[in-house]
Amino acid sequence: MFKNSYFILRYFTICIVFGSNTAVSFAQDTAKMDAIYSGVPWFDQNGNIVSAHGANIIKELDTFYLFGESHTDTSNAFAGFNCYSSKDLYNWKFESVALPAQESGKLGPNRVGERVKVMKCPKTGEFIMYMHADSLTYKDQFVGYAVSKEIKGPYVFKGPLLFQGKPIKKWDMGTFQDDDGSGYVLVHGGEIYKLSDDFTSVTEKVNENITSGFESPTLFRKDDIYYFIGSHLTSWEKNDNYYYTSISLKGPWISQGLVAPENTLTWNSQSTFVLPIQGLKETTYMFMGDRWSFPKQASSATYVWQPLSIAGTSVSMPKFQEAWRINTSTGVVTIVENKDIIIKNTNEEIQYLGKWIHTDNGNMLLESKSDDKNASFSIKFKGQQIGLTSFVGPENGYAKVVLTDKKGNTMYTAIIDMYSKSSDLVQVFKSPILKKNNYELIVSVTGERPNWSDKKKANYGSTGNTISLHQITIKK
Repeated sequence: MFKNSYFILRYFTICIVFGSNTAVSFAQDTAKMDAIYSGVPWFDQNGNIVSAHGANIIKELDTFYLFGESHTDTSNAFAGFNCYSSKDLYNWKFESVALPAQESGKLGPNRVGERVKVMKCPKTGEFIMYMHADSLTYKDQFVGYAVSKEIKGPYVFKGPLLFQGKPIKKWDMGTFQDDDGSGYVLVHGGEIYKLSDDFTSVTEKVNENITSGFESPTLFRKDDIYYFIGSHLTSWEKNDNYYYTSISLKGPWISQGLVAPENTLTWNSQSTFVLPIQGLKETTYMFMGDRWSFPKQASSATYVWQPLSIAGTSVSMPKFQEAWRINTSTGVVTIVENKDIIIKNTNEEIQYLGKWIHTDNGNMLLESKSDDKNASFSIKFKGQQIGLTSFVGPENGYAKVVLTDKKGNTMYTAIIDMYSKSSDLVQVFKSPILKKNNYELIVSVTGERPNWSDKKKANYGSTGNTISLHQITIKK
């Protein structure tokens, strides 16, 4: 995470709805996604929020497996590592809690488990899981590992990964598997450790610290160049991630600048993994980032997955793609053109309750906003899919979103984080594609916001509870 091995929870809430495994589902068997949508809630086959943060993906045969942190909205304590599967990278099936919280020990009660990564060992055929294990106060950090003969688990926690008989006592970590199958563990600062043939210990420290900070270490290779991405230390706040390149894992590493345009805060995310999607025509490299939301990590943290543009030593995400498709057979990317019907915030089809401020300063500046806890808006529509576009910013908080069918049955529900350190106009919700029918979407102010402080008592996050609406999109 962005934390600096410390931070004390200032905002502590009990979420009574919308936990990662508590969403109410109805007729989800017909609901699908048709693209990768970044920064919006994703739902599994049961209608539950996909909870897989600090994640990675590995491909086994024709299936992609996503491993990530499960979370609750009440504590940062380890709640297990989840496994999901997909054929297309759009639709995710919950498979298992691949490694649950332990009854005791280093991943037991009041412990932390983060940054889960899984690799398949070429020599043994086993699947090895790596993670950052720690105390809740971040004073007992080490890189741990677990093993399984099956990709979906269950994984058996083995304890610390040892180098020269001692644990690697670092925080944010990642993994990298080179073209020859050799495995590596990465830790913050840019240190690289080579794994043994069975992937259960370390044989060599390949690279020393590159720079201070450099959290969320993410490494990938294209042709003969290695690319090493990391982030600054800004607690749970997003920042402009940066990267280095080298022709050897041993370095020297050359600073190349930012991954995304300056002040976009890496499109409001933090790097966690880069997935090469190798096809018959080309290989696409997919940046996987987390859009953390604290304290509601379970119900409102989302993901930013973007195709990388790579030319020589240059890696970039020059434009944020709200929706894009990847042909997993050919490896070819297609940007989705929005052909949905657009309903502006002032349209009479939208019903507002409570105190709202409506502004009309031109087509791109239309906004309805409220911080009234009793305020909400709703729209009844006939179609297959609905989306929300809003202004996000420093004074924004959490919005509650509920999608119901014509009988009033709840189909999907989520908490939407509308806070952003940098103001922007973005899509914040996109429902799965449903059977064409009559539905209603209800969005309300929760009166809560992302907010936290560190051990120095410095406050971070939102300064208000405002929610916003710019427009609604409907696929007929």
